[in-house]
Amino acid sequence: MIGRVREARHRLAQDGPGWTRGPELDFEVVTLPAGDCDLVRDLLIAENARTVVEVGLAYGSSALAIGEALVHVAGSGARHFVIDPFQERAYANVGWNLLRSAGLDTITRLLTEPSSLALPRLLTEGVVADAAFVDGSHRFHEVFVDLYFLRKIVRPGGLIILDDDWTPSVRSAVRYYERNLGWVPLPDAFTGGTLTTVAHDPAGEMVPRCRAVRLPDSISEPPFDDFRPF
Repeated sequence: MIGRVREARHRLAQDGPGWTRGPELDFEVVTLPAGDCDLVRDLLIAENARTVVEVGLAYGSSALAIGEALVHVAGSGARHFVIDPFQERAYANVGWNLLRSAGLDTITRLLTEPSSLALPRLLTEGVVADAAFVDGSHRFHEVFVDLYFLRKIVRPGGLIILDDDWTPSVRSAVRYYERNLGWVPLPDAFTGGTLTTVAHDPAGEMVPRCRAVRLPDSISEPPFDDFRPF
Protein backbone atom coordinates (compact mmCIF):
# COMPACT_ATOMS: atom_id res chain seq x y z
CA MET A 1 0.00 0.00 0.00
CA ILE A 2 2.89 2.40 0.67
CA GLY A 3 3.68 2.45 -3.04
CA ARG A 4 0.11 3.54 -3.85
CA VAL A 5 0.23 6.23 -1.19
CA ARG A 6 3.52 7.62 -2.44
CA GLU A 7 2.24 7.64 -6.01
CA ALA A 8 -0.89 9.54 -4.94
CA ARG A 9 1.25 12.03 -3.04
CA HIS A 10 3.52 12.51 -6.04
CA ARG A 11 0.59 13.08 -8.42
CA LEU A 12 -1.00 15.61 -6.09
CA ALA A 13 2.24 17.56 -5.64
CA GLN A 14 3.11 17.39 -9.34
CA ASP A 15 -0.27 17.97 -10.99
CA GLY A 16 -2.50 19.30 -8.25
CA PRO A 17 -6.03 18.00 -7.63
CA GLY A 18 -8.38 17.24 -10.47
CA TRP A 19 -10.79 19.87 -9.16
CA THR A 20 -10.51 23.00 -7.04
CA ARG A 21 -13.23 24.96 -5.34
CA GLY A 22 -12.65 28.36 -6.93
CA PRO A 23 -9.71 30.66 -7.53
CA GLU A 24 -6.78 29.29 -9.49
CA LEU A 25 -4.39 29.42 -6.52
CA ASP A 26 -6.79 27.90 -4.00
CA PHE A 27 -4.90 24.60 -3.86
CA GLU A 28 -1.54 26.29 -3.25
CA VAL A 29 -3.02 28.45 -0.49
CA VAL A 30 -4.95 25.73 1.32
CA THR A 31 -2.81 22.62 1.05
CA LEU A 32 0.24 21.75 3.13
CA PRO A 33 3.36 21.89 0.89
CA ALA A 34 4.97 18.56 0.00
CA GLY A 35 8.16 19.31 1.95
CA ASP A 36 6.20 20.01 5.13
CA CYS A 37 4.18 16.84 4.52
CA ASP A 38 7.43 14.89 4.44
CA LEU A 39 8.39 16.37 7.80
CA VAL A 40 4.99 15.45 9.28
CA ARG A 41 5.40 11.89 7.95
CA ASP A 42 8.92 11.54 9.34
CA LEU A 43 7.88 12.95 12.71
CA LEU A 44 5.01 10.46 13.01
CA ILE A 45 7.22 7.55 12.00
CA ALA A 46 9.78 8.58 14.63
CA GLU A 47 6.89 8.74 17.09
CA ASN A 48 5.89 5.18 16.11
CA ALA A 49 2.34 6.49 15.68
CA ARG A 50 -0.34 3.88 15.06
CA THR A 51 -3.44 6.04 15.62
CA VAL A 52 -3.75 9.67 14.49
CA VAL A 53 -6.62 12.17 14.63
CA GLU A 54 -6.61 14.83 11.90
CA VAL A 55 -8.75 17.97 11.87
CA GLY A 56 -9.22 19.26 8.32
CA LEU A 57 -8.91 17.24 5.09
CA ALA A 58 -9.41 19.67 2.18
CA TYR A 59 -7.36 18.39 -0.81
CA GLY A 60 -5.72 15.62 1.20
CA SER A 61 -2.00 16.41 1.11
CA SER A 62 -1.43 16.09 4.87
CA ALA A 63 -3.79 13.11 5.14
CA LEU A 64 -1.79 11.21 2.52
CA ALA A 65 1.46 11.93 4.36
CA ILE A 66 -0.07 10.85 7.67
CA GLY A 67 -1.43 7.73 5.98
CA GLU A 68 2.02 6.90 4.63
CA ALA A 69 3.46 7.16 8.14
CA LEU A 70 0.71 5.03 9.65
CA VAL A 71 1.04 2.27 7.06
CA HIS A 72 4.82 2.30 7.51
CA VAL A 73 4.46 1.84 11.28
CA ALA A 74 1.37 -0.33 11.67
CA GLY A 75 0.19 -1.55 8.27
CA SER A 76 -3.46 -2.58 8.27
CA GLY A 77 -3.56 -2.17 12.06
CA ALA A 78 -3.28 1.61 11.82
CA ARG A 79 -6.19 3.96 12.52
CA HIS A 80 -6.67 7.43 11.04
CA PHE A 81 -9.61 9.59 12.10
CA VAL A 82 -10.17 12.54 9.74
CA ILE A 83 -12.64 15.31 10.58
CA ASP A 84 -13.93 17.66 7.87
CA PRO A 85 -17.53 18.91 7.72
CA PHE A 86 -16.82 20.67 4.41
CA GLN A 87 -15.25 17.77 2.50
CA GLU A 88 -18.32 17.03 0.36
CA ARG A 89 -20.02 20.39 -0.04
CA ALA A 90 -16.94 22.61 -0.32
CA TYR A 91 -14.29 20.23 -1.70
CA ALA A 92 -16.38 17.79 -3.76
CA ASN A 93 -14.75 14.90 -1.85
CA VAL A 94 -11.45 15.48 -3.65
CA GLY A 95 -9.35 14.71 -0.56
CA TRP A 96 -11.40 11.66 0.39
CA ASN A 97 -11.28 10.28 -3.14
CA LEU A 98 -7.49 10.62 -3.12
CA LEU A 99 -7.30 8.64 0.11
CA ARG A 100 -9.52 5.99 -1.44
CA SER A 101 -7.39 5.83 -4.60
CA ALA A 102 -4.35 5.21 -2.39
CA GLY A 103 -6.15 2.43 -0.50
CA LEU A 104 -6.13 4.41 2.74
CA ASP A 105 -9.89 4.23 3.22
CA THR A 106 -9.27 0.80 4.78
CA ILE A 107 -7.60 2.43 7.80
CA THR A 108 -9.36 5.82 7.71
CA ARG A 109 -12.64 6.94 9.20
CA LEU A 110 -14.01 10.22 7.82
CA LEU A 111 -16.22 12.24 10.17
CA THR A 112 -18.21 14.87 8.28
CA GLU A 113 -19.25 17.02 11.21
CA PRO A 114 -17.67 19.98 13.01
CA SER A 115 -14.69 19.07 15.14
CA SER A 116 -16.46 20.53 18.18
CA LEU A 117 -18.93 17.64 17.83
CA ALA A 118 -16.70 14.92 16.37
CA LEU A 119 -13.88 15.17 18.93
CA PRO A 120 -16.07 14.72 22.03
CA ARG A 121 -17.74 11.78 20.27
CA LEU A 122 -14.34 10.14 19.70
CA LEU A 123 -13.53 10.79 23.34
CA THR A 124 -16.79 9.16 24.42
CA GLU A 125 -16.01 6.18 22.19
CA GLY A 126 -12.72 5.72 24.03
CA VAL A 127 -10.41 6.54 21.12
CA VAL A 128 -6.80 7.01 22.22
CA ALA A 129 -4.41 8.51 19.67
CA ASP A 130 -0.64 8.70 19.55
CA ALA A 131 -0.71 12.03 17.74
CA ALA A 132 -2.96 14.62 16.14
CA PHE A 133 -2.67 17.03 13.23
CA VAL A 134 -4.73 20.24 13.49
CA ASP A 135 -5.59 22.23 10.36
CA GLY A 136 -9.26 23.05 10.67
CA SER A 137 -10.84 26.37 11.52
CA HIS A 138 -8.25 29.01 12.41
CA ARG A 139 -10.61 31.01 14.62
CA PHE A 140 -9.05 31.22 18.08
CA HIS A 141 -12.01 29.77 19.97
CA GLU A 142 -12.34 26.83 17.60
CA VAL A 143 -8.63 25.99 17.67
CA PHE A 144 -8.74 26.26 21.46
CA VAL A 145 -11.67 23.81 21.63
CA ASP A 146 -9.91 21.39 19.26
CA LEU A 147 -6.87 21.40 21.53
CA TYR A 148 -9.04 21.03 24.65
CA PHE A 149 -10.48 17.73 23.41
CA LEU A 150 -7.30 16.49 21.77
CA ARG A 151 -5.56 16.85 25.14
CA LYS A 152 -7.94 14.17 26.38
CA ILE A 153 -7.72 11.96 23.26
CA VAL A 154 -3.98 12.00 22.53
CA ARG A 155 -2.14 9.76 24.98
CA PRO A 156 0.08 11.30 27.69
CA GLY A 157 3.45 12.10 26.16
CA GLY A 158 1.91 12.13 22.69
CA LEU A 159 2.30 14.66 19.93
CA ILE A 160 0.13 17.42 18.49
CA ILE A 161 1.10 19.12 15.23
CA LEU A 162 -0.51 22.36 14.07
CA ASP A 163 -0.50 23.90 10.61
CA ASP A 164 -0.41 27.67 10.04
CA ASP A 165 1.36 28.54 13.27
CA TRP A 166 2.07 31.92 11.68
CA THR A 167 -1.54 32.99 12.35
CA PRO A 168 -1.97 34.90 15.62
CA SER A 169 -5.10 32.89 16.48
CA VAL A 170 -3.36 29.50 16.24
CA ARG A 171 -0.23 30.74 18.02
CA SER A 172 -2.30 32.21 20.85
CA ALA A 173 -4.40 29.07 21.33
CA VAL A 174 -1.44 26.70 21.62
CA ARG A 175 0.47 29.19 23.78
CA TYR A 176 -2.21 28.87 26.48
CA TYR A 177 -1.57 25.13 26.71
CA GLU A 178 2.18 25.58 26.69
CA ARG A 179 2.18 28.14 29.48
CA ASN A 180 -0.60 26.69 31.64
CA LEU A 181 -0.66 22.94 31.03
CA GLY A 182 2.95 22.04 30.40
CA TRP A 183 2.89 21.32 26.67
CA VAL A 184 6.46 21.37 25.36
CA PRO A 185 7.26 22.82 21.91
CA LEU A 186 9.63 20.89 19.66
CA PRO A 187 11.51 23.79 18.05
CA ASP A 188 13.53 21.66 15.63
CA ALA A 189 10.66 19.53 14.33
CA PHE A 190 10.12 21.65 11.23
CA THR A 191 13.64 22.84 10.56
CA GLY A 192 13.91 22.95 6.79
CA GLY A 193 10.16 23.41 6.36
CA THR A 194 8.23 26.34 4.97
CA LEU A 195 8.91 29.66 6.69
CA THR A 196 6.69 32.73 6.81
CA THR A 197 6.26 35.83 8.93
CA VAL A 198 3.76 36.04 11.77
CA ALA A 199 0.47 37.46 10.46
CA HIS A 200 2.14 37.83 7.04
CA ASP A 201 3.63 41.06 8.37
CA PRO A 202 6.75 41.87 6.32
CA ALA A 203 8.35 43.21 9.51
CA GLY A 204 7.19 40.27 11.60
CA GLU A 205 9.13 37.35 13.04
CA MET A 206 9.96 34.56 10.58
CA VAL A 207 8.60 31.24 11.85
CA PRO A 208 8.02 27.70 10.51
CA ARG A 209 4.58 27.14 9.05
CA CYS A 210 3.98 24.10 11.29
CA ARG A 211 4.44 23.66 15.03
CA ALA A 212 4.80 20.45 17.03
CA VAL A 213 4.21 20.16 20.77
CA ARG A 214 4.55 17.25 23.16
CA LEU A 215 1.99 16.60 25.87
CA PRO A 216 3.12 15.94 29.46
CA ASP A 217 3.54 12.35 30.60
CA SER A 218 0.44 12.66 32.75
CA ILE A 219 -2.69 14.81 32.71
CA SER A 220 -3.09 17.06 35.71
CA GLU A 221 -5.27 20.09 36.23
CA PRO A 222 -3.74 23.30 37.61
CA PRO A 223 -5.25 25.00 40.68
CA PHE A 224 -8.02 27.47 39.95
CA ASP A 225 -5.82 30.42 40.89
CA ASP A 226 -2.80 29.29 38.85
CA PHE A 227 -3.25 31.12 35.56
CA ARG A 228 -0.44 32.36 33.38
CA PRO A 229 -1.35 35.00 30.80
CA PHE A 230 -0.60 33.94 27.26
